[in-house]
Amino acid sequence: MAIQHSLIFNICFLLLLLPKSIQAESDNNRKVYVVYMGHNARDDASTSSFHLSMLQEVVGRDAKKHMLQRYTKSFHGFSARLTEEEVKKLSGMEGVVSVFPSKSNKLATASSWDFLGFPLTVNRSTTESDIIIGVFDTGIWPESASFTDLGYGPPPAKWKGICEANFTCNNKIIGARHFKADGIYDPKEFKSPRDSDGHGTHTASTAAGNVVRNANLLGLQSGIARGGVPRARIAVYKVCWIEGCRSEDVLSAFEAAIADGVDIITVSAGLTSAEELFNDVYAIGSFHAMQKGILTVQSAMNEGPMPQTTGSIAPWILSVGASTKNPDLVTPVRLGNGIVVNGVSINPFTLERMYPLIYAGDVPNITAGFNGTISRFCVPNSLDKNLVKGKIILCDAISTGEPEMLAGAVGSIMRYPGPYFEVVRSYTLPVSVVNSEQAIRIARYIQSTRNATAIIMKSEDDNNGSTPYVASFSSRGPNPTITSILKPDLTAPGVRILAAWPPVAPITEVEGDRRSVPFNMISGTSMACPHVSGIAAYIKTFNPTWSPAAIKSALMTTASTMSARINTDAEFAYGAGNLNPIKAMKPGLIYDADEVDYVSLLCQEGYSSQHIRSLTGDNSSSCSQIMEQTKDTNYPSFVIPTLRKKVIDSSFNRTVTNVGSATSTYRAFITQPLVSGLRIQVEPNVLGFERIGQKMSFKVSVQATIQNLDNPIVSGALTWDDGVHQVRSPIVVHVP
Repeated sequence: MAIQHSLIFNICFLLLLLPKSIQAESDNNRKVYVVYMGHNARDDASTSSFHLSMLQEVVGRDAKKHMLQRYTKSFHGFSARLTEEEVKKLSGMEGVVSVFPSKSNKLATASSWDFLGFPLTVNRSTTESDIIIGVFDTGIWPESASFTDLGYGPPPAKWKGICEANFTCNNKIIGARHFKADGIYDPKEFKSPRDSDGHGTHTASTAAGNVVRNANLLGLQSGIARGGVPRARIAVYKVCWIEGCRSEDVLSAFEAAIADGVDIITVSAGLTSAEELFNDVYAIGSFHAMQKGILTVQSAMNEGPMPQTTGSIAPWILSVGASTKNPDLVTPVRLGNGIVVNGVSINPFTLERMYPLIYAGDVPNITAGFNGTISRFCVPNSLDKNLVKGKIILCDAISTGEPEMLAGAVGSIMRYPGPYFEVVRSYTLPVSVVNSEQAIRIARYIQSTRNATAIIMKSEDDNNGSTPYVASFSSRGPNPTITSILKPDLTAPGVRILAAWPPVAPITEVEGDRRSVPFNMISGTSMACPHVSGIAAYIKTFNPTWSPAAIKSALMTTASTMSARINTDAEFAYGAGNLNPIKAMKPGLIYDADEVDYVSLLCQEGYSSQHIRSLTGDNSSSCSQIMEQTKDTNYPSFVIPTLRKKVIDSSFNRTVTNVGSATSTYRAFITQPLVSGLRIQVEPNVLGFERIGQKMSFKVSVQATIQNLDNPIVSGALTWDDGVHQVRSPIVVHVP
């Protein structure tokens, strides 16, 4: 009997606890969500009451307990702790635009430097303001906040440059010249170093712009904009105009910059296809800069993803490809059936409601002679205004957005055939670029209903798990002129980079777009180049006696490795890897080189003694003498061109200089694919140093055969490691 009473008591006790335990379990399953309901036409009180009644309908009498915030001003909605089941119920309610989980957002920065692990608080040299970066580009907008001279002293004593054409310099922009040999100016351009295009202002501020807070593009990616060396000086050489960058003007700029006393030259311009070195003004000018201890950093150009498209090929130039960064931007498209497709774009616009959604192939401008097979691509004048006005349109190609805008569309969804799209422009209407799979999903939705609707959301920050990867537009190697030299040398962020912009420069390609902004977001290897220039200058502030080759070696051998699975062109896409500013400051070992190294390479490439004399100015030099002194160029990468199925057996002699710990021992570690037919040996495989500046030599032997018909590249790496520094050099065997 006692047992029976005890059992009944325990059951009753458990029944009393059960609701609380269920409630506790329910509370543990709750997460914070935001319920967004669009534009608000109600007053505050009625809106708050409406929100609470909605939540009560889903949650019950505990609605007040789970309500967190209410939005009742220009838009309305609320945040609350919800279960997944409650989220589904709220999502189906009338008037609800979206229900999405709250994210732990941090203070944003407009700078790609933070992504590279180079914070605003990084240690800086007191001599940073003595460094002068020469910028070859479209000029500069001196009134930008990125170029104020507050807190700057006078220019360094070494400076010999001038400011010309009534251009007012300051202690930040200490020199400004423009070069236009033909003297023919477009009416839209300034006959001075002043920038009307925007490109030059953008690159200059990326390399050496001041710290500017609250920088943003029409509200996107608001944060801190800054250059790699914010206290460095800028010298402007305007060589690029509406018709391009003329060779004669570029050479004039090199000449002036060398004489003026710059420390680093950054050139976000170049040839769209490789030339022989002596037909390449960038190769010629930068060689003479190198002779004077000036490193030239150049963009690899934007002709990718086809191979052998880089126009920056000289071994004494640091050639830079473009990679992506985080946070990136996504532009969600919400369809009428509730599906959300995350496209990409630079979209500062906010649509207030859902709009009718149509397919461009269904609305051809028949009176102008177009049919759906043409209008689907949204080419100019191909769309019927009567059918497009007031709607969002799905196009099967990328456009400027102007054809859709002129047809009266309120937004455009553009299809891109590849997996990744690096948007390089802004638009005059809401745009989201989607891949083929996403476009098919949207098209099927349009076909499934007579009343398809959609809304293109404002772009928002997002982290891409594949980042960094090489942008599709970034020019690829192999080096088409000097096949034994790896190009590009490395990559840096070049996609949707926010930097200073002239208020007079357009932000789109659409005629009549009068929007004026102090900062703009654009893409290209032009944007990647000044990132590397800034860090090259940063290294020089701590190591003023280092040669251009030493700085280049530090940047290459410390670059972060990238994925050959994502970047199938491997080293011919990313070179030695992605820029790593902090590690580049302390490389441990450097592969130094001088004029003789490069001249020896030219001799090996078949250039005559007369060529060499003309280049160096030394009439007594000859290739036979030079090649006796230096047989291998002391380059921080190894490249072997070969024929398919040919067995190769090559060796390289290299010398490294200790710039790390005075007493240190480095061991060689080899990375090589297991089944590639690549075999790498290093002799000696241990280097012991006893002092700073000590040099030691070694030999790398490579045996390989490329058998795979689908992959013309086999690569590995040599890393010298002392437990603190990892000095990595890629080793590439390829079929040109």
